[in-house]
Amino acid sequence: MRLSRLAFQTLREAPKEADTVSHKLMVRASLIRQVAAGVYEWLPFGFRSVLKVAAIVREEMDRAGAQEVLLPQLSPRELWEESGRWSAYGKNLMRLKDRHERDFALGPTHEEVITDLARAVLRSYRRLPATLYQIQTKFRDEIRPRFGVMRAREFMMKDAYSFDATDAGAEKSYEAMRVAYNRIFTRLGLNYRMVDADSGPIGGSFSQEFMVLAEAGEDVIASCTACDYAANMEKAESAPLPPPAGQPGASPEAVPTPGTKSASAVSKLLARPIRDVAKLMFYQAGDELVGAMVRGDHEINEVRLARLLGVEEVVMAKADQIVAKTGLPIGFMGPVGLPGIRVIADRDLMTMPSIVTGANKPDQHLVNVKPGRDFAPALAGPIRKACAGDPCPRCGKELKLMHGIEVGHIFKLGLKYSKAMHAVFLDEGGKEQEMVMGCYGIGVTRIVAAAIEQNHDDRGIIWPTSIAPYRAIVVPLGAEPELVAAAEKLYADLEAAGVEVLFDDRSETPGVKFADADLLGVPVQLIVGKTFKARGMIELRRRGTKESAEVSPQDAVAKVQTVA
Repeated sequence: MRLSRLAFQTLREAPKEADTVSHKLMVRASLIRQVAAGVYEWLPFGFRSVLKVAAIVREEMDRAGAQEVLLPQLSPRELWEESGRWSAYGKNLMRLKDRHERDFALGPTHEEVITDLARAVLRSYRRLPATLYQIQTKFRDEIRPRFGVMRAREFMMKDAYSFDATDAGAEKSYEAMRVAYNRIFTRLGLNYRMVDADSGPIGGSFSQEFMVLAEAGEDVIASCTACDYAANMEKAESAPLPPPAGQPGASPEAVPTPGTKSASAVSKLLARPIRDVAKLMFYQAGDELVGAMVRGDHEINEVRLARLLGVEEVVMAKADQIVAKTGLPIGFMGPVGLPGIRVIADRDLMTMPSIVTGANKPDQHLVNVKPGRDFAPALAGPIRKACAGDPCPRCGKELKLMHGIEVGHIFKLGLKYSKAMHAVFLDEGGKEQEMVMGCYGIGVTRIVAAAIEQNHDDRGIIWPTSIAPYRAIVVPLGAEPELVAAAEKLYADLEAAGVEVLFDDRSETPGVKFADADLLGVPVQLIVGKTFKARGMIELRRRGTKESAEVSPQDAVAKVQTVA
């Protein structure tokens, strides 16, 4: 492709709304263009990378025995009502009405539609197991679209669904997808980790995420420094902490803490370690208002709290709700004598010899509070977020925290959708049995952004070769006939050899050509300039390593083909 013909326009400055490296570079290099908040056009250069990601995903899905389908983006309300998700999915579900006032959803995911297909087609045990997948546009009405295509309202995704006759069969299908996903992300050239995860609104008993490690990642991963344990922050846990040394006081004692509400402020005022000052936070769990307590140096993991309470989610309570229920002052509440509210305590708080809590009176706190002696929580369990340095729950060695970008997620759904939607098959005895399901997603367009977050420098993109839009770019420096002729021949030879190649045939200065070549990030730059004039040689530069070598025009094609 000649750059003079390519539909692109590089920018020297990123737009102000671009908030991550990938977003800035994708706009500057003309991979994408914003149409509305969270809605992007993919231009030819960027879309080539999307197609390469999709091709690798498709090859590995086919290799794992999955069958490709194409499901409608528009699905009727009735299917979502069957699963119970028309209301449960929340405002992220894009809803619309047709001219007959019938409700539809633009699919954010396709569990309902694929289950409807399976119950119609996979009616016999002889049809099972079966895994069906598609690569298609999805829609989610994000409240705050950001990070370019990484959190967009419209995006391309691969979603697959397995259907089995037994739990054992479902385990095999899940394992086949786990292996396929590892192959996919390895072929994509990404530095990634597979981590245990919470299943969220998709549901199911168990799930794992595939995270590309990058500082811009929204997700935090807890990873063991010694074994293979890794989990996202929602799912991460640690082994119990050793109880701190110390003895409890004889009984709780009220001390004045005027105007001092936060744990850090109380710690400073009373000259106590922050871990000794308990945090008591209030949440709405369904119809119930509950209090959750952790040490002052810890944070509450709301997902783990919800799981312990057996509810779908918990929501931070508002001040007026808390006051209306307790009649007590905000910022000075504690578990000793707290009226009418169940308190849920973190496991590591319960081993503290002595803590500071609110006294349930204005401007007062209690010291010498002994958990278990002075108050008994309704429930106790691991409800805090894991911290760097915590002991690993598997081997006891230290955990470290890393940032990651979720690019894939695999779920064991079990009977969640087949039971709700009566997706059954006839077993060998002619009896109806519910299908055991799995679900497997990959963010195709998100992968492009994640790859750039992980592979760039201050000059631009550095593409992994497997998903680079083009493998090489020919850059002639000058308009002399011999330079132009040599560059044209090199370009033609590369195309004839099947190499995907760009040719910068524009009438631009060498500085502009070099800047654009670096920004676009094509793995190999073939420069026809000074070395050709002096010695008849082509300069071959590798974008990633910045290595440079001279090659003859006759050897250039073979050299490009061997560059990984």
